[in-house]
Amino acid sequence: MQQRAKDTRLSVIEGAARVFAEVGYGNASLTDITKRAGVTKGALYFHFTSKRELALAVIEEQHAVVLAAGAEILASGAPALERLMGLCMMFGQQLLDEPVVQGGIRLTFEASAFDADVSGPYQDWIRTAEQLLQQAAADGAVRPDLDSAAFARYLIASFTGVQMVSDVLTSREDVMLRIEQMWEFMLPALLPEPIR
Repeated sequence: MQQRAKDTRLSVIEGAARVFAEVGYGNASLTDITKRAGVTKGALYFHFTSKRELALAVIEEQHAVVLAAGAEILASGAPALERLMGLCMMFGQQLLDEPVVQGGIRLTFEASAFDADVSGPYQDWIRTAEQLLQQAAADGAVRPDLDSAAFARYLIASFTGVQMVSDVLTSREDVMLRIEQMWEFMLPALLPEPIR
């Protein structure tokens, strides 16, 4: 029964993510979410007391999904700069393939509609990027004078903007190309003079 409850909860989150991704927080109804999730309203209310609580659960699940995929890249033996680039490419691919990620990201951009603090995932990614940049600097792969904290913040802001504009202009059809281009512009600012 406990596993069944977990499965139902995940079904509700996945169904909600699809609805939120398609129509946004304001236009999503709990009736649409129960239909998409294939559950009753009673099952939904057993796990979530409101649409807001459900939206927060989708954002939390989205971050967990991305972190799990990112953990594999971080644990690889690849150089730090390659891992950082790999994280961006992985996240971009998940924006194309994973409904929970699509829904969570749309909700993050609409968080003011349900009065939510969604800074945690951004802070996590900025910290991760800063650590990888520090390691890359120690390895001689990036400029030794690089301000890792400032560049990490800039990188996450740039990635967020790239994927948002891609969504607006092409429904993310070109998101992977735009992420590659972002790195083409950024690498010359990162690399030591002899490598440039």
